[in-house]
Amino acid sequence: MQTIGSDQFQDIRDAVRALCADFPAEYHRKVDEARAYPEAFVDALTKAGWMAALIPEAYGGSGLGLTEASVIMEEINRAGGNSGACHGQMYNMNTLVRHGSEEQRRKYLPKIATGELRLQSMGVTEPTTGTDTTKIKTTAVRTGDRYVINGQKVWISRVQHSDLMILLARTTPLADVRKKSEGLSIFIVDLAEAMRSGMSVRPILNMVNHETNELFFDNLEIPAENLIGAEGQGFKYILTGLNAERTLIAAECIGDGYWFIDKVSAYAKERTVFGRPIGQNQGVQFPIAEAFIEVEAANLMRFEACRLYDAHAPCGTQANMAKYLAAKASWEAANACLQFHGGYGFACEYDVERKFRETRLYQVAPISTNLILSYVAEHVLGLPRSF
Repeated sequence: MQTIGSDQFQDIRDAVRALCADFPAEYHRKVDEARAYPEAFVDALTKAGWMAALIPEAYGGSGLGLTEASVIMEEINRAGGNSGACHGQMYNMNTLVRHGSEEQRRKYLPKIATGELRLQSMGVTEPTTGTDTTKIKTTAVRTGDRYVINGQKVWISRVQHSDLMILLARTTPLADVRKKSEGLSIFIVDLAEAMRSGMSVRPILNMVNHETNELFFDNLEIPAENLIGAEGQGFKYILTGLNAERTLIAAECIGDGYWFIDKVSAYAKERTVFGRPIGQNQGVQFPIAEAFIEVEAANLMRFEACRLYDAHAPCGTQANMAKYLAAKASWEAANACLQFHGGYGFACEYDVERKFRETRLYQVAPISTNLILSYVAEHVLGLPRSF
């Protein structure tokens, strides 16, 4: 099936597909069943250099852009895998690359490139604030050459399979800043050290085999040198990671969408009921075709968001719209795939139910579809703020 952009970056696509072929559906099915982390798969991606795609060549990486990174994530999902196990390193990377000091880049990036360190976690969301990021309550108070962290985070993924975390905390009380987006700072946290000295982790079991956690900080001390960029400017910096995250998630949803469409199209040609293949019926054809059209449209917006991001141009609108369109398209493709497989769609051996659960997440996270609509209404259309 020829799709928009499928002839772009063919060398990357072929190489990632070859690697993914060594980890067939049975592998991902067993990992899902055991609620395990795909260590072997992530290690293989790391050793092949794909997890260092966004690291500049001077620090041991490939020096690629978000466009190429999105193709890597798309191909993993299109091959039947789940980039959720490793995409954190991709979208966190540019926060460190673009806003970290030269000393921080030299300290961390070469080791991340080789796989000696993993940067898979970002600590932003809190139980009482959710998407209202400027109202976070976790504090970081400067005491000499250290910051003391107190507070709580929730839905923080891959903490148990990462060495480093990007953490957002308030360094100036909300009441003392002119704009609510001021007074927030970001830090790089050594997770092993933190778990020994003030950070506790509570895993959250969930519908998807996705390692996520609640974190508690009780007078956690981290070196002041772990501050990324200027104190109080963290909200602006964290947007670098959030726009990358939304664009990469869009690419993953596009990969899922194509997986579902390929899967159900093949089944609809073969499955015969009442003497004819079910794919001959327009009631089956039309939902599949509609889903394909929507995936293709989302694909175009994904590449536009990537283009702007790589050009260091404002891309918040395009990143949000790409994520919205792709998540919606993959969900429609998932519904069609499950529906037309009938009972077999619920059987684990067909992998449809696993991918169905995985792609459903992106209607909710990392930003819900309603929040994207609110963003576009206010910031693009100029309508009054609704919240």
